Amino acid sequence: MRQLVLAIGLTLVLACFPGTTSGLPAAPVDNGMLFGGQWSPAGNATASVTQNLSEMPAVVEVFTATWCENCVDVEHALDEVQGEGWLQQYHIHRAIGETQDPFGTEALDLRWRQKYQPSSPPSVVFNGTMKKIGSVADDGTLANEFTNLAKTDLGLGAGTSTFAWTPIDNVSGTVSWLLDMDETHLNNATLNVSVFVVEGAADFEEGSNGLGTYPHIVRNIQVVGHELEGTATVSLPPAFDGADLEIHLLYEIVPDPPETAVEETGSGCSEAEGPDCESEDTPALPVAFTLFTALAAVVFTPRKPNSGHHPQHLAKDVASVGR
Repeated sequence: MRQLVLAIGLTLVLACFPGTTSGLPAAPVDNGMLFGGQWSPAGNATASVTQNLSEMPAVVEVFTATWCENCVDVEHALDEVQGEGWLQQYHIHRAIGETQDPFGTEALDLRWRQKYQPSSPPSVVFNGTMKKIGSVADDGTLANEFTNLAKTDLGLGAGTSTFAWTPIDNVSGTVSWLLDMDETHLNNATLNVSVFVVEGAADFEEGSNGLGTYPHIVRNIQVVGHELEGTATVSLPPAFDGADLEIHLLYEIVPDPPETAVEETGSGCSEAEGPDCESEDTPALPVAFTLFTALAAVVFTPRKPNSGHHPQHLAKDVASVGR
């Protein structure tokens, strides 16, 4: 009998597991969009490029770490899709509470948490609008899933972006931009123009996921303006190794927060006066209601047995209250 019970229990447990493993699908992120990605090596004498918005690859932010083994599968799939021209990667390395990864900063980690909610590596966000957590494809392969996400149209329509970079010295330079687009996209929204300083690749043999060389490392993000056209000075952080820093221009459209409704107070009553302030909209208690309350208190107050009051005297008591 005991063996029969164990066999039935094992069958029920196995039935709870699907025959094939399926990952979580990408979920929408409702805080705007990120696009652009024109770039230049920081050491170039001068760089200038104009590109149609419709021709720009998807911007993919990757939350990763040098100890994260699952991140390797995700990044190899992203490399495959990037090789076909569909996306451009920006790797944010975990830093808060981190002891094994030298590439992250608390400012970048905090930005990720505030913008995309806390999550463990690997996580990827496409164009600031769709977030994929984990390393298991929802349908098919990771490369297929990433390709479909990268092909999602942001609906920006016709337009161009012009980007220029001029180094000043080894630690700074000047970036210029001109975004020509339908300004209706900016209705009830704010434009953030940002420069991502990226290290092309850095070696870290101590990384326990075995990758060894880590690419597309975001070293700093600097918001340089909020207008469609402008010029700003950019400071360069030191590279981890080598001399392969890159300057990337990104645009972010963020919906404005809804206006907070202001609760109206009564006429002649300010918010500072607090809840004790009585206005014309606050009715006064009628005198009759006050008298009724007093009468009810007398009627329903328990009497002591030896008080000398009997039911036949109740009418006299009530009559005395009314005087």
